[in-house]
Formats: sequence, structure tokens, C-alpha cells
Amino acid sequence: MSWKDTYQTWLNEASLETSLKSELQQMATDDTQIEDAFYGPLSFGTAGMRGLLGPGINRMNIYTVRQATEGLASFMDTLDDDVKKRGVAISFDSRHHSQDFAHEAARVLGAHGINSFVFESLRPTPELSFTVRHLHAYAGIMITASHNPKEYNGYKIYGEDGGQMPPKESDLITSYVRQVTDLFKIKVADEEQLLKEQTMKIIGDDVDQDYLAKVKTVTINPKLAQQMGRDMKLVFTPLHGTGQMLGEKALKNAGFTNYEIVPEQAQPDPEFSTVKKPNPEDPEAFKLAIELGKKINADVLVAVDPDADRLGTAVRQPNGEYQLLTGNQIASVLLHYILEAHKQAGDLPANAAVVKSIVSTEFATKIAASYDVSMINVLTGFKYIAQQIEHFEATGEHTYMFGFEESYGYLVKPFVHDKDAIQSLVLLAEVAAYYRSQGKTLYDGLQELFQEYGYFREKTISQTYAGINGADEIKALMKKFREEAPTHFAGHAIVATEDFSTQIKTDKSGQSTPIELPVANVLKYILDDETWIAIRPSGTEPKLKFYIGTNAGDLSTANEKLTEFETALNQFIAE
Repeated sequence: MSWKDTYQTWLNEASLETSLKSELQQMATDDTQIEDAFYGPLSFGTAGMRGLLGPGINRMNIYTVRQATEGLASFMDTLDDDVKKRGVAISFDSRHHSQDFAHEAARVLGAHGINSFVFESLRPTPELSFTVRHLHAYAGIMITASHNPKEYNGYKIYGEDGGQMPPKESDLITSYVRQVTDLFKIKVADEEQLLKEQTMKIIGDDVDQDYLAKVKTVTINPKLAQQMGRDMKLVFTPLHGTGQMLGEKALKNAGFTNYEIVPEQAQPDPEFSTVKKPNPEDPEAFKLAIELGKKINADVLVAVDPDADRLGTAVRQPNGEYQLLTGNQIASVLLHYILEAHKQAGDLPANAAVVKSIVSTEFATKIAASYDVSMINVLTGFKYIAQQIEHFEATGEHTYMFGFEESYGYLVKPFVHDKDAIQSLVLLAEVAAYYRSQGKTLYDGLQELFQEYGYFREKTISQTYAGINGADEIKALMKKFREEAPTHFAGHAIVATEDFSTQIKTDKSGQSTPIELPVANVLKYILDDETWIAIRPSGTEPKLKFYIGTNAGDLSTANEKLTEFETALNQFIAE
């Protein structure tokens, strides 16, 4: 069926939601818009799906949410009956239609006789991960588009370990999703009946309290937190999302009472009215926090994204201005504090290990090595960090100390198996308190680490390839890198190429060694000065991501090298 035919099918559907029908009618004279909404189904990958809100098979709406949930339910139908009883935990963020989508998912599950546990109101992604494990549910659904603009929403599926579904299970679910071809014939149960029969249960404060009790264990030095927490000034913004309630409670529980919430961004707002993108990586997201920080002379500013799984920070410099740290810098500062605090306490495990993605900084690797702590690299996607945690717990091979990705995601304690900005908020406050107790700021602390370990600089570059030809453009660029095989960047020789699609690492002499990680469409180049460059398509958006990591003995040289490698990379792409 062509996109025009599919559009007409939706337009003629009697049961179509009124607001979606109105949008379809408004699109009638815009073939480009219609084609983009109907040329193919919304991509459903290992991280679930994410897309623009609106009518169409390539959009987020109640029908594509039902389709995704029908796929999950059909997969669960193949499992034992006790699995259905264990059910599915469901949470949602502050975006347009998030609560509607969460309840539609529960209705589809209910039609299959599958129990659901739905939060009474919006909750963060990490609490959903915790809840799956806490309630022994078989799976979890999180309705969120993370830090995307207001026009987007998304749908993530979690496995019984509290991590996002690994490839094997997610591929199976995807196959069931694709078998659902008529989105208007998916059976949904009556919500009132589900509540009456308790097939759908509403959860809330009881789970919050259990989660917060675990978050209290994140604090390494409670005495320090209590002593300095009344004095150190902190500004916190949840960027109109889910982080305010639990974030405030977690700070208070740890002893950090001298904080202020950015008032304009405190309440949930699907319009994200004070920011274009509610992204803690974006300097604009910190504009109001910086204004408030200067007014109260705050030591540190912290922002979490709308589903509170990512955290960014800005630290006060000696001149009173605030500098945003990168995700890699935040992770390195947190890691150093964790390892040093445990070393000083005499309880750093002999088999301690840190887990990071292959596109994250080697700054952290160097820090870990200085404490004789193992660094384990995994593919991008926090589910791979969660798998390592499961492996550690099953084998006792390592003790998990910390995990992170460069994209502002960190996990301190493994009672959650995904990024957790609530945990990170509490630990970052403790680290800031530690430096304040020494008459320093987090900025000073980072400079000390640079002086000890070297100046590391990284950059992530995202290029968007939207629309009907986007996927082909991304494939063509990945093909170019493989077939034209660069040998140099910015005058530096490539000494090793890692192709995770073939699972082979090839050095400059042509010698090959296997890569013991799952197959992935990722390329990584190691250069003769320890710089590395990586390329991978995004798992959730029509983007190609480029990563550069370099280091030098001083900041100026590190910055110059970063610019040179970015220029060389862009030149190769343009050739």
C-alpha cells in the first residue's frame, strides 16, 4: 500500500480520534507532510521508538502506541501464565499525551489478560527501572522522548532486569510489532473494568518511598553531606519534567537543604515554555539557573532532563561566572570521588570495576587505572551496562562501582539498571560539598584532575538525516567510511580500526584480532597520538553521530587538537 493509500485509509477510518482526524484534514494539500507521516512505520529498535506527535504510521499517537504494546503483549502470550501475572510496570513523563499513551498501553495489555502497574502521575525513567525489579514485573514501559523538543514523544521497553530490552528480546518484540498491520483493530480493554478487576493497578507513593530509601545509600560520607549541606548553595532545575519531587526529597534526605529550584522550570510543562530543547547538554537550558545562581552566589547548578535520567551541571569559576561541564567531565569527577572516598575508608574492593560505553572518555579509564580498578567498555546503550551489572552479580567476578555514557548518563548504585539523574544529583552535591569543605569549588576539583591525569577533550557531533531518504543517506555515509577506509586524520596515522559490524580490530600492519562485543554498526579509529574517532547511527533518531576524544599536556593544545580533528573529519565526509 502506498503512502497515499495509507493516508486515505486513516482519513476514512470512522473510529479515528477526532483531533488526529482534524490534523489529517489540515495536511490534505501538503503531500510532503503526508508522505513523511505515512511513507513507513515509525522505527522500532532496541531503544523502543521515538518520533513526532501526530497522525500517521510514522508518528507517535495512540494507534502506534497500541501497535507497540500489542507486539509486547503478543510476545508475552508465548510465555508462561505466571509471566502475565507478574505484569508490566508503566510510567510516563510530562510531555503531551504521555499519560494517555501510558493508559492506552495498559488497556492493550489488559485485553491480553496481562497485569499492569501504572503510576498515578508522572515519574522519572530511573524509578520505572527500579519499579520493574522492585515489583518483580516481567517488563516495563516508559513513555518519554527524553530531552527532545516538545513536538516529540517516545516509548521505551524494559526487561525484567530493569534495563532496556537487550537485542535478542527486543528483536523478537519488533517482529511481533511488525505483524500488527491494522492499527485500528487492536483490542483494548475497558479501563474501569481493569481497575475493578485489579488487572490494572495504580501505584505511587509506596514505590517512591522504597526508591528514595535506596537513593539514601548513594551518599558515601553522610557526615560530610550533613555538615556541608546546610551551608553549600545549590541551584536545581528539573526543566519542566519529572525530576522535581524526587529530586528535592533525595537532596533533603541526604542533608542538602540550602538549595533553590528555578521557579519558572519547577512545574511540569509539556510546552517546555522556557527552553527550546529541555536538554541539560544545551547551554540555553542553564540560562535561568545561571541567573539564579549569580543572584545567590551558588556553588553549583544542576539540571536534569524531563524524564530525569540525564544530568548536566555548571560550576562556579573564580571570576564568578559559571562553566558547563561535559558529560565526560562530570563522570570523571564523580568517579574520582567515589574511588578516592572508598580508598580513604579502606573499603575499595579488590575486584572493583567501572563500566563505560566505547564512545566515552579515556579520562575515566586513566583515573580508574590509578586506583587499580578495571575499566570495562561496552557498546552504546545503557542496557549493555545493565548486562555487565547482571554478570557481576551472577559471577562475583567484579564489584560494580560506577557506570556512565558520555551523553550525560550515570549510574552510581545498581538498584536501578539505567541512567539515574536522581542518584547523580545527590552524589554531585556531595562532591561539591567535599570541595567546599576544602575551600574549593567543583571547578577547582576538575582542574586538579586535569593537572594530575592530563587534559582530555571530547566532542560529539550529531548530523540529522530526516525524512524518507534519511536512512539511505546514513547507510551511504557508513559505507563510505568502510569502503574508502581513511588512513589519516589531521596528519595523524590511524594505528587501528575497530569495525563492530564485523567484530574485527585491524592494526596498521593489517593484523586482525576479534572484538568480543555484540555486533553493532559502529566504526572506531585509534590514532597514533591516542586520539580516537567513532561513528555510529543513533538508535532512536535519524542521526549519524561522530565522536572525537583527544588529550594533551595542556588545555590549549587539547582544544587545538580537537578542532583539527573535527575539521579533518568534516573534510572526509564532504569529499
